[in-house]
Amino acid sequence: MSFTIDLHSHSNISDGLLTPAELVEHAAMHKVDVLALTDHDDTSGLPIAEIEAKRWNMQLIKGVEISVTWKKRTLHIIGLKIDPEYPPLKNGLAIIRKGRHVRAAGMAAGLDKIGITGSLAGAYEYAKEGIISRTHFARFLMDSGIAKDNKAVFKNYLVKGKPGYFEHEWASLEEAVSWIVGSGGVAVIAHPGRYDLGRTNMLLLLEEFRALGGTGIEVVTGSHTVDQYVEFAKYAQLFSLKASLGSDYHGKGISFMEMGRLPSLPSTCTPVWQDWPEVHALQAKSI
Repeated sequence: MSFTIDLHSHSNISDGLLTPAELVEHAAMHKVDVLALTDHDDTSGLPIAEIEAKRWNMQLIKGVEISVTWKKRTLHIIGLKIDPEYPPLKNGLAIIRKGRHVRAAGMAAGLDKIGITGSLAGAYEYAKEGIISRTHFARFLMDSGIAKDNKAVFKNYLVKGKPGYFEHEWASLEEAVSWIVGSGGVAVIAHPGRYDLGRTNMLLLLEEFRALGGTGIEVVTGSHTVDQYVEFAKYAQLFSLKASLGSDYHGKGISFMEMGRLPSLPSTCTPVWQDWPEVHALQAKSI
């Protein structure tokens, strides 16, 4: 691959540190040629990102990362090449964002019970630009000296069974995929290695996802190990899914991997961008 592609990134419209314009500039500084902005449940950063991408002669892919509940587990489904104005997608995301406020209040109440007060107001201070997320609670807990780093916050406070965890029902898998596909986009399962589903549930998820119209899976992503690249390349082959690649960049200190440093997809994979004219144009230039 003679160009650099990153199909998973976040701005401060969701839980990233950089504004959409800053994120695009950061990607450009790290030699990214094709970037997807995939903020959680929100597409409002796309217009600014698109303007900035043109300034840097970068191809911007319009994206979103949708929160989904599947078998009482939270999963994330990425939409690439979406139409953010498609009414079912736009309305569905608005409903999810409202639900985030309910979850935030529940998380804060749980932390209050163990003597950690002020977390709701503290988290919202970090979420000035957009949605409220667990990452904003994590920043509050770290900056308050309650936890030393992001990993410790989640392990001790924000995952299931811990005081800051709050059970919440997101969109269904069927809804998320239908919104993405209906808008003309491509549905991709984000960082599957993070879900700890076990092989049986992973097979069930991929079968259902494919049947609903999903066509992609992240194989190479910031939180995956080298072994997981191989593992999910095999799943992609098994279910005839195209493979995606993205850093899941959030900002310095809270990201798994810097932009521009991802390895290529395994040779057995069919890239999700295989038929994209934006990428064909780059390939033609490099010949």
